Amino acid sequence: MIHIKAERLRAADAAGVSAQPLIDLERQAVLSLGHETQFAPNGIVSRTLMKTGQSRVVLFGFDAGQELSEHTSPHYALIQILSGACEFTLAGRPQPLKTGDLLYMPPHLPHGVKATERFSMLLTLFKTEPPPA
Repeated sequence: MIHIKAERLRAADAAGVSAQPLIDLERQAVLSLGHETQFAPNGIVSRTLMKTGQSRVVLFGFDAGQELSEHTSPHYALIQILSGACEFTLAGRPQPLKTGDLLYMPPHLPHGVKATERFSMLLTLFKTEPPPA
């Protein structure tokens, strides 16, 4: 078993979702999400933990007041709040979330997020199945 320790924040991580996942799909791994979460003053840090052809797992650290404007995704999404608090806007309706909350979002739902305090979340995206013929 391999324990993965935090490394310096890669430039790709600072700019957005990292292209190089922390987890090698061919090897077991144990991560400490609290240790791996990184924060930037007045910023948002995202780190790809795992990526397959059908899914992606991304760890986010938001500084207080930071936000992602409303957008949509073609994927199913699970969001687990690991620390702190935020407000998700789902189809125009605000939804406060705090440590321990889990949010499910179907594909194409307009959503945005604002950090009401410094917070971290784990985002798991699943590709949608093609419609039956």
